Amino acid sequence: MDGVDAALIETDGERIFSFGPALTLRYEPGQRALLRAAIAAAMGEGEGSTNEAIAAAETLLTDTHAGALARTVAAAGLSAGDIHYAGFHGQTVLHRPAQKLTWQIGDGAGLAAASGIDVVFDFRTADVQAGGQGAPLVPLYHQALVRGLRTALPVAVLNIGGVANVTWVGPDDRLLAFDTGPGNAALDDWALQHTGKPIDEDGFLAAAGTPDAAVLAAMLDNPWFDAAPPKSLDRMDFSIAPVRGLDAAAGAATLTRFTAETVARAARHFPSPATRWLVCGGGRRNPTMMAALNDALGVPVEPVEAVGWRGDFLEAEAFAFLAARHLRGLPLSVPTTTGVPQPLTGGRLARKP
Repeated sequence: MDGVDAALIETDGERIFSFGPALTLRYEPGQRALLRAAIAAAMGEGEGSTNEAIAAAETLLTDTHAGALARTVAAAGLSAGDIHYAGFHGQTVLHRPAQKLTWQIGDGAGLAAASGIDVVFDFRTADVQAGGQGAPLVPLYHQALVRGLRTALPVAVLNIGGVANVTWVGPDDRLLAFDTGPGNAALDDWALQHTGKPIDEDGFLAAAGTPDAAVLAAMLDNPWFDAAPPKSLDRMDFSIAPVRGLDAAAGAATLTRFTAETVARAARHFPSPATRWLVCGGGRRNPTMMAALNDALGVPVEPVEAVGWRGDFLEAEAFAFLAARHLRGLPLSVPTTTGVPQPLTGGRLARKP
């Protein structure tokens, strides 16, 4: 809920040939509040009309994405007619794969009309309805990027967004991916409550505190972490409730260490240990989080910029890549990424007027 990322790439859905401009349009506090209200409404926890909350957030999302598309195309010196398609993920407001339910708001047809570009959207529904987790969907893009590296395998690509997920890429194109546990979501909520800022900027709050060992042990005593993948989470599955009795710095330190320890537990599910961890998502910008990961994992942990990738835009690039796969009828998910019974394509296409 930080903002909208947009990135231009040239791809056939199997290889990435070139990278174009990329940008982020940040949400203002009032816009983030609108998205939070939509999530609360989708979960049945909001006040007032659910339909009105969802509609307001969907309009915001669609308009902001249209602006991001227009600016990215212009930055490349191109026009809308030069772009073959856009991949539009939207905003997840509810994710309950056990109930075969996942909900990403965002008007694909409205975005196609506003941008003058064909739009592929609704990427997760087909996977969930087929019995998959519907997440994570970025691993096939991670795999394509790793193929271009000159590094020993296996490699783990860790994305720390609201939820954290990992892609393990082994020799012979072996692939395993799943959500590891909480990412930044609870820490962000804690920072907002105690500092008024939507993130623990530069990890300063956590760095000033010490994790509470008893609270951390209780948080880690959750059978979800021992469950074998595939598995996925909703942003709201882990909250700040366990640390409410701590002071601001101790709570942030405990939540940061919690994310790191759950990543280390996730590594136990790998077919063989990763020799290198590459981190994308907002968490890689938090030095306290990165130090905790290094300590918990005991192997090199680096931001993806270390190998020349664009850490702020990997997911935007990935959904362009997945849009290309949709158009070619290639799978967006496979059994070892979401648990779907067989490789499965997905998404829907909205044509420009």
